[in-house]
Formats: sequence, C-alpha cells, structure tokens
Amino acid sequence: MAVEGFTASGRARLVAGLVMASFAGVYALGAPARTDGAPRVAVAVVLVAAVLVLHLVWLVPRIPGNRWAAVAAQAACAYGAVALGTSVGVLGFVAGSLMLAAAWPVAVAVLASAAVLDAPRGGSTADATLSALLVGLVVYGLVRLADRVDDTAAARLPLTMAAVSRERLRIATELDRGLGEGLATISAGSRRALDRPERIGGVLDVARRSLNDARAAAAGFRSMSLAPEVAAARALLEAAGVEAEVRSGHREPLGPAGALLATVLREAVTDVVRGDSAERCVIETSESRGVVRLRVVNDGVRTAAEGEEGLAAAAERVRAAGGTFATGLGDDGRFTVEAAVRAAKRPVTTPDRNAYRLSVTLLAAVLAGFALKGLLQAPSGLWLGLAGFLVGGLLVALPRRFAVPLVAAVITGVGAAAAGPFRGDVPPQETGPDVAATVNSMISTLVTGLVLYGLVRLTRLVRDLRVAGEELARAATVQERLRAARDLHDLLGHSLAAILLKCELARRLAAADPARARAELTEVVAMAERAREDLRAATGGTSALVLDAEVASARSVLAAAGVEVEVDTGHAGLTAEASAVLSVVLREAVTNVLRHSAARHCAIVTARDGAGVRLTVRNDGLDPRARRTPPGAGIGNLTTRLASHNGTLSARADGNGGFRLDAHLPA
Repeated sequence: MAVEGFTASGRARLVAGLVMASFAGVYALGAPARTDGAPRVAVAVVLVAAVLVLHLVWLVPRIPGNRWAAVAAQAACAYGAVALGTSVGVLGFVAGSLMLAAAWPVAVAVLASAAVLDAPRGGSTADATLSALLVGLVVYGLVRLADRVDDTAAARLPLTMAAVSRERLRIATELDRGLGEGLATISAGSRRALDRPERIGGVLDVARRSLNDARAAAAGFRSMSLAPEVAAARALLEAAGVEAEVRSGHREPLGPAGALLATVLREAVTDVVRGDSAERCVIETSESRGVVRLRVVNDGVRTAAEGEEGLAAAAERVRAAGGTFATGLGDDGRFTVEAAVRAAKRPVTTPDRNAYRLSVTLLAAVLAGFALKGLLQAPSGLWLGLAGFLVGGLLVALPRRFAVPLVAAVITGVGAAAAGPFRGDVPPQETGPDVAATVNSMISTLVTGLVLYGLVRLTRLVRDLRVAGEELARAATVQERLRAARDLHDLLGHSLAAILLKCELARRLAAADPARARAELTEVVAMAERAREDLRAATGGTSALVLDAEVASARSVLAAAGVEVEVDTGHAGLTAEASAVLSVVLREAVTNVLRHSAARHCAIVTARDGAGVRLTVRNDGLDPRARRTPPGAGIGNLTTRLASHNGTLSARADGNGGFRLDAHLPA
C-alpha cells in the first residue's frame, strides 16, 4: 500500500507518525477501563496525547525547541498518566526518546520503573514491561529510519555530482595521455617548422593520428548509449521529409548492445531514406529482463525483399552477439525491422547497510517481542493480536483499495472472536461480551499490523531512494560521456581536421612559396592552442567560443581547401551562450563541407529574425546521383545541442548538387 502525494521524506514521517499515533490511541482508549471517574479519564487522555505530541520534536526536525526539555515534559506526562491508571506501556515513548538522545542507561531505568509500577496492580508485569520495551524500540526505530530516508534523499545530488566529477577525471586522464600529448607535439613541431616548412611531414603524421584518436574516442563514448543514434536518425528522416516518431523505453548505458543496435538503426533508417517513398517512420526501444529491443517501422516498402536490402551485415552482427533479428512486411503495408540484444550488466544497487541492519534488527526484535507476548498470554487463552501479522502483510503487499477492506474484515473477525466462544479466559455462558477486551483486541491487531507495515515501508523507502540515487548517478555519468563525445566530435574533431588541412597545404607550398607556407604554419600553431582549449572543454572545463572568430576561421580553412567563401553576418549583439552554440554548429558544417563534398563555393549567413537568430551554411559539390549515406554523429550531436537550448536544426540536400544547413536559436 503506497502513500501518494508526499515526498519520500514526508511519506516516511507520515508512516512513522501514524504508527506512533496508533500506539498512543491504544493507551487513550484504554483509559476508561483503567481509570475511575470521567474527570480522571479526561486528564489521562490529555496526558497521553501530550506524550505523543512531545515526541514530535524527534519525528519532525523543523519543530523548534529544546529536546531535553521536551523529554522531561514527556516523562512528566507519561508518569502522570500511569498514576491515573493508564498502562505502563506508555512509558515506552519516554524510553524511545531517551534512546534517540543516546541516554541508554536512563532508558533502561525507565523500563525498569515500568515493571516496578505495574507490580502492585496485580496484572502481568512481564507483559506490561515487554509492551513498554516494544513501544520504545518501535518509536526509536521509526524516527531513525525516517532520518535515514532524509539522509539518503539529500545525498542523491552530491553523489551524482561526485559521479560526474569522477567521470570527468577519468575522461581527462584518458584524453590527455593521447590527444593532449599529440596536440603538444603538433604545436612544438609547427613552431620548429616555421624556419624549415619542408620538415612539416612529422607533424602531419601526428595530426592524422590525433584526428583518428579523437574520432575513435568519441565513438567509444557514444557506443555506451543508443540515444545519439536515435537523434541522428530522426534528423536524417526529417531532412528527407519523413515524419519521424520516437518512443524510447530502455535504460542507459547499454554497453556493446548500444553499438550493435546503433548499427541496425543506421542501416534501417538509411534504407528508409534511400527508398524515397516512406511518409512515416517509427523508432521504438524497449527493455525487459535485461534484453533491449529496437523496432523500426516504416510505410515505404513494397516487398519484403526490398525492405531487407542492405540489412544482412547488421543482422549477422546481431546474431553473432547472441541476439535476435527479424524483418517482416505486415498486412497494413508497414515494414518492420526488429533486433533484440542483451544489455551489459549494470552495477547492482543494494540498500544502505546501516539502514538495512537497523530495519532487520528492529523487525527481529518486534517479532520476537510480539511472539513473547503471545506466549505470556497463552495460559489465559488465544492471543488474538497474532492476527496483526496478517494485517501487516496485507498493508505491505496489496494496493490500498484492496488492503483497507481486507484489514477491516480481519479486525472485525478479531472483535467477533474476542466477544464470542473463542475467549478462553471466561466461559461465554457465564458472562456477556467484555466490550473493553473486545476493543483492546481489535486495536492491538491494528497496531501490530501498523508497526510491521511502518518498519517494512520505511525500509523500502530507504532502498528505493538508494536505487534512485544510483540510477541518477549512472544517468548523469552517461550524459557526461555523451557530452564529451559531442565536444570531441564537434570541437576537437574540427580543429584537428583544420590543422591537418593547413599542414598539408604548408607542405605543398614549402618549395614554391616559403613565405605562404610559414603563414599557414603560424595559423597551425594558433589552431593547436585553440584545440588544447577544446580538449579542456571536452574534459569538463570551459572554452569560450565566439561566432565572429569561428566565421573568420571557417573562411580561412575553406579558402585553404580551394573553396570560394561568401560571408554575410548579421548577428550583432548575440549572447555569449548563443554565440558558443552557433560556433559549434558552424564548425560541424564546415567539417561536413570538406569531408562530404567536392565544394567549390560555400555561403555562410547569419541573420536575426523576430524570434531569434539563424545560421545558414550552403554549399555545392554534392553528386545528386550518389546514394544516401547513414546518418553521422555530427547532425545528431547538433540536433541534441540545439534542442537543449530550445533551438532547431534542418539539414538537407536540394537534389541538384547543393546542401543547406539551417540552425535557429530563440532570442
């Protein structure tokens, strides 16, 4: 049974308060049977209520006040209620408060006084003392478990930040060891080659190796997650005019399964775009019992053989990894590609050890105490409070709408048994129903159930919060890896590609035009320094990108590649954040111009409109007869990056050898 509408901390303290109130209710309702005279009964009830209220200084931390003063007042009220005839079990509240204050010897003394005070009453002293002990242990344990819920909830954010910091440190160590040393070599080698440009060959080799390392590292970080490939697939579909719907139902990270399913997704989406007849495509992921399933459904396939074209290699890889792969054309004309792979084992989360030990110890103590109470009362008849274990099980195991009626039925049955022939202490034909005993049995049953429910519920809360914190930290780690992958690809990848291009140009100009070669190498030195800043950004540092500087750099790099560049900028007054985001978009666009076309002309335009600022990059040089290629990481990265700033991206070929990329950010 769940308690909705509260935070985890609120639910914990509500459950604890409910159990404590039920204990106090037992003693308040028992006052008329133990106290003579209505005024004395009223005073006893008020004193019991005061004992409960004073205990709230432990249960609700926001309540101000001196706790030792509250304990003293609580003791006075409890002993006053006992003097008026209330059961000595109410002293358990005082013992619990003293346990919370770490005054264990005084708590033992209070429990001993319960035995002394109950002895003259002629009842079962052992049973009364045991009741006080159980009450003390329960109220102590409930408050401690509620505190643990607070601690666990408060620790989630620091634990997540610590996980991200550890991941950044790991990424920084890994990248600095390879790329950092490579960039330092490029910078030093370019400086040495300023006087002898023909010796730039060694720097060229390092630049190529560093570029390959950056791309491999980005791919490695991305392979842990399927999300970037889904974003890239959506962007490619929308660029081709296909309506894309994404339904994500898996958990990250996926490990090797992510790389396999990404391959299937790329090939399936490429076939959809290549067919040029689909109007709608659905990409759906799900996860069950550690198996991640990917489904790609589109309406642009006429025959099953046509749909299966180009998927054989991906299917073989999935099956070789122990997964399943299936395709089929449905009666509704939609073609489905479905692949399922087992995800890598994720770290197993366990409840906090201290909270777990506390809850187990308390449950064992409470169960042992209730069992002992049953044995003590066995000579006088069946102890109907044993039905409280059933009540507790119902409250824990069933939803509220089922648990409440069943609990009511059990308690009603206990009342009927207490008033009927199952009473073993007095033959039913000799006396009528004992109303006080009947009510006491019913309340004891409810209280027993609530105690078990409260302890189990709070233990579950601690466990759930612990698991949620671990999941949050794991998700943040995945996001940090994806951020590093985006920055490596979008920032450092562009810088290294530009360095490689400039170095190659300097090598070719070394003999024919040494002055021009030295000028290119001077730019290489500056680019290498910027690349080192990009590396720091990729490992969690900061890198201030300025759109004007990136436009100038793009013009220089494109001109070095023999591309005629037209620039028209109208983004004056751009915020630093928008400038940095559009700088990354421009870098990726220029990289795509150089890698994926034989462009001779490129236009870079920025302009403000009523809703924000727009960056447009147009180029020629595409072969309109070329087949569509699978979506790369760059477009997916840019789509994700712009979406995080409420921006949009559009990238598409015009069918006549041209390509246009539009990025828009709100003002």
